[in-house]
Amino acid sequence: MAKKPSIPKGTRDFNPEEVAKRNYIFNTIRQSFERFGFQPIETPSFENSETLMGKYGEEGDRLIFKILNSGDFLSKADQSAYDAKDSTKITPSISEKALRYDLTVPFARYVVQHQNDIEFPFKRYQIQPVWRADRPQKGRFREFFQCDADVVGSQSLWQEVEFVQLYDAVFTALKLEGVTIKINNRKILAGIAEVIGAQDKLIDFTVALDKLDKIGEAKVKEEMLGKGIPEAGIDKLQPLFSLSGSFESQIAQLKSILETSEEGKKGISELEFIDKAISELKLESASLQLDVTLARGLNYYTGAILEVSAPKGVDMGSIGGGGRYDDLTGIFGLKDVSGVGISFGLDRIYLVLEALNLFPETITNTVKALFINFGDAEAMASMKAIKELRKNGINAELYPDNKKTVRQFNYANKRNIPNVVLVGASELENGTYTLKNMETGDQQSVDLKTLVTLLGSRK
Repeated sequence: MAKKPSIPKGTRDFNPEEVAKRNYIFNTIRQSFERFGFQPIETPSFENSETLMGKYGEEGDRLIFKILNSGDFLSKADQSAYDAKDSTKITPSISEKALRYDLTVPFARYVVQHQNDIEFPFKRYQIQPVWRADRPQKGRFREFFQCDADVVGSQSLWQEVEFVQLYDAVFTALKLEGVTIKINNRKILAGIAEVIGAQDKLIDFTVALDKLDKIGEAKVKEEMLGKGIPEAGIDKLQPLFSLSGSFESQIAQLKSILETSEEGKKGISELEFIDKAISELKLESASLQLDVTLARGLNYYTGAILEVSAPKGVDMGSIGGGGRYDDLTGIFGLKDVSGVGISFGLDRIYLVLEALNLFPETITNTVKALFINFGDAEAMASMKAIKELRKNGINAELYPDNKKTVRQFNYANKRNIPNVVLVGASELENGTYTLKNMETGDQQSVDLKTLVTLLGSRK
């Protein structure tokens, strides 16, 4: 007996309705990207391991899917690592490539490799799948799409302002209200680390702090202690755990906490600029909120850090995020090229729209009309009409087999096709078409020109 087929954990099949809904999100995001002046690029699904490793921090590196070398990969394995069964040391000798973890690092590689062909500042968008060896759970998959927009070659804070507006534009187009755009600045985090005497442990500090909303204050402090951050320094963090109020009031409190840190003051100044601009430009569907615990745990952010939360009442993690990464291309040999970008979490946005019933009802009605098959002569007449409908941008199809009429009507119902067209003996003789509305049951006899007009006007 054949084994029942399955797919790997953390991956999914998508039925036609799900694909239609995903494409609705893709197209909405893509239209906003292009409206804001971004250009599309694509990069390979896998990169050289050296391109990806070491760019996401220790935790990120563990989540990168490695690809075994072709052929007899063990023949070139590190023998001592093999004998010791040390997977960490043996991996570089048996795996030279890896599936991309995100789209930002491959984009940085793209910029460096094609720098002579790019006009800076370069605004690109990219909508492609990425892979992470994460533990699958609600809203978290091992294979998923990212929708990224980035600008490289400009240090202007107006880019951050644009990205906040871009998030708002997309969620407005999706009719998703109540979204919160959280913002912080890596310079503020560096300033806090400086104040508490943990400058040399900035990454450990930010990785732990970023988990505050997931594991709570006590566990965050415990993790920091475990990483060697002094207890006296952790005690100085206490005001941060209870920081609240408006954007402006939090900034005022931060100025007091970071008065001895020049780096921290720079971060505050940048946040004030962005907040002032957004306050004047105003947002439609989202709100901008300062969150000083936001760190996102990635090594390459150097300025603003962004993370988007779903509306209250929807149990979902972040549905987008990003930030500035002034020195990212430097790791590939191209110095002094500032970058900033954001990403949309397609799969989580899908789940949020589903939970709030925000998908348009007509989104899956891809076929406007099904022609009933009464035989070869009638089918040929139907196909001629279908060809004309398609020329006019109307999706239509013929049921392929001459089966019982009730079976063909049931097929139309199950596929949610809103209209059925009958071309039987009398219609064939008179050169007419009987158009039936599947929702109301109304039907009428029309000529081809009227058929095109009616179907073109119906939802």
